[in-house]
Formats: sequence, C-alpha cells, structure tokens
Amino acid sequence: MSVIYILLAISIIVAVGFFIAFIVAVKKGQYDDSYTPSVRMLFEDELVKDNSDKTILTKKD
Repeated sequence: MSVIYILLAISIIVAVGFFIAFIVAVKKGQYDDSYTPSVRMLFEDELVKDNSDKTILTKKD
C-alpha cells in the first residue's frame, strides 16, 4: 500500500513540474504565433456576396 502513496506523490510532482514548464514557456512567448499574421492577408480575399439585389417575396391573398 505504501507503493501507491509513493507513486501518487511522484506523479503529482511530475505533473506540477510539467505545469510550471508550461507556464514558463507561455510567459517567454513560446506559443506566440508570428507566422499566421504575415500570411493572413493572403486568405482574406474571400468572395463577399452582395445581398442588396435580393427581393422579398410576400404572399398575396
């Protein structure tokens, strides 16, 4: 039974270590995306449909 407590303690220490490493990486800008903004303008040329020529059909009695 004591092995379970040791494994639980070690797993919590490892999880906290990975969490601290993740926080440090985020604060240092590891996950900042510097590529997408430079190519975003290439993909913004999607066709915009003009809705001004649509007519509203009404039911006449």
